[in-house]
Amino acid sequence: QVQLVESGGGLVQAGGSLRLSCAVSGSIFSINAMGWYRQAPGKQRELVASITGGGSTNVEDSVKGRFTISRDNAKNTVSLQMNSLKPEDTAVYYCNAELRPSYYTGLYDYWGQGTQVTVSS
Repeated sequence: QVQLVESGGGLVQAGGSLRLSCAVSGSIFSINAMGWYRQAPGKQRELVASITGGGSTNVEDSVKGRFTISRDNAKNTVSLQMNSLKPEDTAVYYCNAELRPSYYTGLYDYWGQGTQVTVSS
């Protein structure tokens, strides 16, 4: 089985910083893209940032210049450094990994349980 475990959420004042981390464990043959999504109350889940195995990143426009995604391929982890946080960044943040559990399988999407980020004004 594959598990994605997130950490680092919490409550912070506007202008503050948080760092989210996600560790992937279990049956893993290879990991393709990894990313962070968020879902605010009453809204659809949206992509915040993603990173390929080679390190190419894609960052949503509203967080560009404030959020940085990184990964450690040796440790199967992905992190999201969030600076200059705004109240509109408040949401549940989910870690995502596109991976092959074994040599004999294709790519599947796996999700973490989510971690709450609350930014107060």
